[in-house]
Amino acid sequence: MRGKRRVLTHNRMMPLKFCRPCSRYTLKENCPGCGGATTNPKPPKFAPEDKYADYRRKMKDGERKAGGMV
Repeated sequence: MRGKRRVLTHNRMMPLKFCRPCSRYTLKENCPGCGGATTNPKPPKFAPEDKYADYRRKMKDGERKAGGMV
């Protein structure tokens, strides 16, 4: 089979995940250190026509008021 390439479908890059309670990076859904849930460490992509910007700002303002920052 010269000239033909085999496509490997299982060799896919796995995204890193972040555990907020223990500040560790892992490839698993649950943190191996504390067993907590992991999240995506990347911020969302920027778009000038952001539909959810107002909701995000309101949520952040509420968190700041609850934390006594404002």
